[in-house]
Amino acid sequence: MLVAAGVAALVLPGPGLLLIAAGMALLAMRYEWARKLLRPIKRQAMHLARQSVQTWPRVAFSLLVSGLLVGLGILWGIGLPVPRWWPANPRWWLFGGWGTGATLLASGVVALGTIIYSFRRFRPRAPS
Repeated sequence: MLVAAGVAALVLPGPGLLLIAAGMALLAMRYEWARKLLRPIKRQAMHLARQSVQTWPRVAFSLLVSGLLVGLGILWGIGLPVPRWWPANPRWWLFGGWGTGATLLASGVVALGTIIYSFRRFRPRAPS
């Protein structure tokens, strides 16, 4: 179920890759084929997490992106008036309301949590 929701979230707003990974992690608890598929993904995720906090510009950019996701989720949820330049039917402007906004908010919060985890785990500590 999580894998299917993750695949859907790849084209819809939401943490698609995270849901797919969570679904695969659950399957890996029972099936060897899922465990084998998950190993290189976990290794690559840890490598990227380590790289993402090596420099302050990377940390700042990651924080900016997670903040943008949270802000976009709030804007999407409260809804904005349809601008005059919008070429499509007005009902297609920010469709989804709080349902879509909540998934964007969740993505931003997950991203922020991942940044904090990576920073605490992989960032070299200054000597005391």
